[in-house]
Amino acid sequence: MRGKKFNYMIILGVIVSSCAQKREKMSVVWPDATPPIADVKPYTRIIHGDTVVDNYYWMNDYFKKGDDSTNVIKYLEAENAYTATMMKSTEPLQARLFEEMKSRIKEKDESVPYFKNGYYYYNKTEEGKQYYKICRKKGDLNAPEEVLLDVDKMAEGLPYFALGGYSISPDNKLMAYSVDTVSRREYVIQVRNLETGEILKDRISRTEGSATWAADNKTIFYTAKNPITLLSEKIKRHTLGTSEDLDVTVYDEKDNTNYIGVGKSKNNKYIFIESQGTLSSETLYLDANDPNGTFKVFQPRLKDVLYSVVPLEDRFLVVTNDNAQNFKVVETPLNKTTKENWKEFIPHRKDVLVQGIDEFKDFVVISERKNGLTNLSILNLKDKSTHDLDFGEAAFTVYPSVNEEYDTDVVRYGYTSMVTPSSTFDYNMNSKEKTLLKQQEVLGGYNQEEYITERTFATATDGTKVPISLVYKKGTNKDGSAPLFLYAYGSYGASMDPTFSTARLALLDRGFVYAIAHIRGGEEMGRQWYEDGKMMKKINTFTDFIDCGKYLIENKYTSQGHLYANGGSAGGLLMGAVINMAPELWNGVISAVPFVDVVNTMLDETIPLTTNEYDEWGNPNNKEAYEYMKSYSPYENIEAKEYPNLLVTTGLHDSQVQYFEPAKWVAKLRATKKGDNVILLKTDMDFGHGGASGRFDYLKDKALEYAFILKLEGITD
Repeated sequence: MRGKKFNYMIILGVIVSSCAQKREKMSVVWPDATPPIADVKPYTRIIHGDTVVDNYYWMNDYFKKGDDSTNVIKYLEAENAYTATMMKSTEPLQARLFEEMKSRIKEKDESVPYFKNGYYYYNKTEEGKQYYKICRKKGDLNAPEEVLLDVDKMAEGLPYFALGGYSISPDNKLMAYSVDTVSRREYVIQVRNLETGEILKDRISRTEGSATWAADNKTIFYTAKNPITLLSEKIKRHTLGTSEDLDVTVYDEKDNTNYIGVGKSKNNKYIFIESQGTLSSETLYLDANDPNGTFKVFQPRLKDVLYSVVPLEDRFLVVTNDNAQNFKVVETPLNKTTKENWKEFIPHRKDVLVQGIDEFKDFVVISERKNGLTNLSILNLKDKSTHDLDFGEAAFTVYPSVNEEYDTDVVRYGYTSMVTPSSTFDYNMNSKEKTLLKQQEVLGGYNQEEYITERTFATATDGTKVPISLVYKKGTNKDGSAPLFLYAYGSYGASMDPTFSTARLALLDRGFVYAIAHIRGGEEMGRQWYEDGKMMKKINTFTDFIDCGKYLIENKYTSQGHLYANGGSAGGLLMGAVINMAPELWNGVISAVPFVDVVNTMLDETIPLTTNEYDEWGNPNNKEAYEYMKSYSPYENIEAKEYPNLLVTTGLHDSQVQYFEPAKWVAKLRATKKGDNVILLKTDMDFGHGGASGRFDYLKDKALEYAFILKLEGITD
């Protein structure tokens, strides 16, 4: 999905002196520099009797290597040079912001070890290093340390490096891992002998990145990608010691609107293949001891029915929305898995969204969402009793952490809020005792009592109450004098839950209010919340965000002229739509890797993700869907009017939202808009959708983004 894992809660580091009176909108002085003027090469799109001329369609050409591929690079480089010139005065501030944000990160650190199959596994970082090391100890935390992968060393000399994932063979002797050095999310799987350190000759290219071991320690199942569309189309089986050319396709997805993947159950008994679209899904399963066997369909896919499967010792549990909009849990025998055998296990509740379950031998942990907040509920399989974990903050996020062991009465979970650093707990499901294992250390000192988090509700245009999570420092006046930074996403049913950020402290300490608008299109308030913000109801996502901005001004959290907005990927679409619909509301907007050319992208089936997402946006080959998405697509609706100051970021190798969408958008905005507000485009020529891969390098990009907003707010220190 576009930006599925891309939660752009942009954090600003600022210095704002306290003031009792309302701050006037600043008059910003920019360098006298001329922005690039993109070539105009008309391209005509005709569909459903509608003719549209696209002057910047030629920018699509870089990966096609046509006549304009060189011109694309020249244009992007010219935009980068212009952005550098316009932001030249902020370079000292950018440097200070980078050092400030970096100084809050504990450079030498270790993750909380988790136990699996006789070993404790953990990651550790070292001072001055960009990446990390994957380590383990056998049986006891006092045992000698084994460094399984030194990612710092693997990444040396490479502008981008990402480890896609790793998995250990059942006999603990081999490690399958995947690497991407281009930032296109195409991973190469390799295998390391953990006893000798040897990298085996096996090399599997163009994969999603995960590798699933069968019980025989020599068979790997993986997801293969189409080299053009980058869609996950096939599940393949690889036998160690053989060429990938001999790998057998065990599953071939014929529906190009579905995502597929392969994994193993926690009890290690089953290999599962999952195929899922927005509206329906299908699971296949295989005995892990029979890797050459044939996968069986658990329940054939049904229209508008989603389901996922978890095996217990004596039955399967199924999380499904079959006649249950907010999902329910059913049970079915191990040898009778189709729908007619399903019996209710946890009933559907209109006010509770079931997001998933974690299985243990004697317990099931249900991840739920009530009134927009996350929750964990514990069900005892022996006596059927249930109880919820208790949390005392107004807005928070709780989630299951790494729980690899099946036969245990301890569940590990993570907890955070906008004022509580990320914390890892172990919870004994029998005794109900919580044990704090680790809380994120904030270097430079942090007192949680100095900050306030709130949860409030804005009333949307149609009367719907939209939650907003806020955080600010005690003493911040609610008289309209504070600048406010508003973030949202609003697509794919992805919930943007309130979390802690060390870098955000620089913002809060100096007077900014930070807010998250939990707009429709996410799933914060249940499945209907998502349904009401996609397809032919997508406009609700945009009007919700605008109404949240107006609410924050009306209730004096900020004032017009000091309201800033940010979204990334599908949230970048949100930014493009709201500046078309209500440009006067925002003083500055950061739109990161934005999905802004909706119609043209969804018409091009060669672009990664397009066909997968027809059920999210619609298929523009259908006239009704075409007309609706054209009515809100940012690129299609640019007008000759004043737009807010805008910083747009993208990556040349982005596989989720191609670089040419923001490039075309910026070119058309510049050619059409009125007024003197600036539009800046920054393209990272080495990276893709997720930006830089190192744990410090990305802070330089953040520093640029923050400096842009601070300049608009008149803050120079």
